[in-house]
Amino acid sequence: MTPDELKAWRKAERARLVGERERLDPATLDRWRRRIEAAIERSFPGLAAAKVAFCWPMRGEYDARPLVDTLRARGAVTALPVVVAPGQPLVFREWHPGVTLASGPLDIPYPASSEPVVPTAILVPLNGWDDAGYRLGYGAGFFDRTLASLPTPPVAIGVGYELARIQTIHPQAWDVPMDWIVTERGVYRRDPGGLVFLGGPSPGEPSAPAYAPRSTSPSGASSPWWRPPASTR
Repeated sequence: MTPDELKAWRKAERARLVGERERLDPATLDRWRRRIEAAIERSFPGLAAAKVAFCWPMRGEYDARPLVDTLRARGAVTALPVVVAPGQPLVFREWHPGVTLASGPLDIPYPASSEPVVPTAILVPLNGWDDAGYRLGYGAGFFDRTLASLPTPPVAIGVGYELARIQTIHPQAWDVPMDWIVTERGVYRRDPGGLVFLGGPSPGEPSAPAYAPRSTSPSGASSPWWRPPASTR
């Protein structure tokens, strides 16, 4: 596939997947949101002690705001991304109710003047996601650029729906895979051979194990998160 063909394919696939998502009824979106929240809370208790970045929802995306309200009440610092300029990494500013919001690209709100935050975990929205953990975004490359630029990579938790799963996004050298993917079905971990499903939040399904923070990494450095092997990042 040539670069132009790939660009056209991704544009068409993005439009198809976003269209399917936008046709979901509010009751279904709310039910899936609750299932995703249950899976995240059960599997990632360490988020309550993290600096958590998330995105303001648009076009039927998973709405993380109720979850981050809960995490913030437990001690988390929560932040939203800010677009500095085209082609530049995102920066993050603290957000909680009461922080003044401004309207950014695509009319997405962002904190106008709050304190900067370097996130330790990011809830990344997914238009599409594939069997290797790569995501299909909106095409501007902001998250790929941001994840690649941070000195200490945050844990990238892609959040979306099962209907957005495709075999491959045809990843390129600049595409950065997610460490984890969470959908209404449950939690996937990215291993060297691809995604591994760990279970879902509902009775009758396997329980997703809890990945509690640990005090040190194998090297002895502070490491609040278990993360996939370095060879998969």
